[in-house]
Amino acid sequence: MFRKDRRPAPDRIDLTIGPSVTLRGGELKTDASVRIDGVLEEGRIETLGNVVIGAEARVQADIQAETVSVAGAFKGHIQAQRVEILAGGRVWGRVEVATFFLDEGGFLHAELVMTPETPPEQPFAEA
Repeated sequence: MFRKDRRPAPDRIDLTIGPSVTLRGGELKTDASVRIDGVLEEGRIETLGNVVIGAEARVQADIQAETVSVAGAFKGHIQAQRVEILAGGRVWGRVEVATFFLDEGGFLHAELVMTPETPPEQPFAEA
């Protein structure tokens, strides 16, 4: 009769990796939203929630999440519904996303693949 929605509130952070933390390797699977202010090397994050990469963070990982916001440095593969590269955010790698936002002062050096639910009609003749 009632279905529990397992998605976390969009602005609620349930797990924080602080600025003094360095993680090497490993896999994090959670339903929670995650904030990283430290260093993550060669990891993987899979969440139904959001991932926030803080301004001082350095993250080298694969991320699968609802929304990924990058204010620090990221290298790897992101799969998400929405990706935001904020002022000062830097991304290298591959980004697969339905909605993409690049703030002034953000940097992207990656393969960007847009995956909207309904692809737009192609107005050009096939070659």
